[in-house]
Amino acid sequence: MKRILLVRTSAIGDVVFATPFAHALRRSVPEAYIAWLVEAGIEGLLQADPAIDEVIAWPKREWAVLWRERRLAALARAKRGFRAMLHARRFDTAIDLQGLLKSASLAMLSGASRRIGLGSREGSRLLMTRSVERGGAIERISSEYLHLAQALSLDAADFVPRLEVGDAADAQARTLLGTRSLVPGRFAVFAPFTTRPQKHWFEDAWRELAVLVRTQLGLAPVLLGGPADRQAGARLAEPGAAVDLTGQTTLAQAAAVIRHAALVIGVDTGLTHMGIALNRPTIALFGSTRPYLETCRMNARVIWLGLPCSPCRRTPTCNGAFTCMRDITPARVLDEVRRVLAAPA
Repeated sequence: MKRILLVRTSAIGDVVFATPFAHALRRSVPEAYIAWLVEAGIEGLLQADPAIDEVIAWPKREWAVLWRERRLAALARAKRGFRAMLHARRFDTAIDLQGLLKSASLAMLSGASRRIGLGSREGSRLLMTRSVERGGAIERISSEYLHLAQALSLDAADFVPRLEVGDAADAQARTLLGTRSLVPGRFAVFAPFTTRPQKHWFEDAWRELAVLVRTQLGLAPVLLGGPADRQAGARLAEPGAAVDLTGQTTLAQAAAVIRHAALVIGVDTGLTHMGIALNRPTIALFGSTRPYLETCRMNARVIWLGLPCSPCRRTPTCNGAFTCMRDITPARVLDEVRRVLAAPA
């Protein structure tokens, strides 16, 4: 393997979980050219990673707009141009870390003669030259990517998610923090938002926790999230409960804010996982999704009640009660916070 394309286009948390695979490749094939293909908008998370030579942004949304508007000729031209760009890089190996038809199609589009897929489904196995079944201990963070690294005989030592923050993103984050009178190391990031309601903790619980974090730990609660979370962020921030940075950062800037935080608390969402990757004291709240219980870091812990109905994933059976999250109390979270703050990094 001399020129390698990694394909893991989304989602943010899954991209974070896959980062140690790039480092395993770099240790195993130090002379290789390693590129990562990811959805446009996420590329900022990877651009400062020393294990990756190039981050290629897939313009998925632009293609979707052309499709919706039935501008099929323009879509065909865009795909041909993207294909030509990939072929110009002469990849000999494409590794599909996502295992879906869309990711396998992109691996195929690269022109790589060797295409390796992880847990290939949706017919994507037909586009691979080799498919590796998913495996590994589901309790461990990044376990499926560790399993693939071992299956490919890569150097899988120290296989823990990691992120690097670039100088520009760090400077921008410091400026943003300064405008809100936030001092590095004196605030706690809250990551309350995600795509499914059954993964959310309750707003009253976040407000109660914000009071505890401010009064008992002396840390200013700071809300992070995307543009779609602004309305919810405004509700949580009132009245003066937290500093609301929801929708005000790029992903790279959010990572920089997290790197300067004393603490990260969040639900099963990409920003929470970024706390672990950046080696910040982190508490992750899980309910409807199966958690990684082993974070591989002393200063990161998972709260999961393990109810009989959990994980329900996308098919809750509780009629909206979401007991798996409701029964996690702010007091319990604060107890775990004290443990991670006392733990070595």
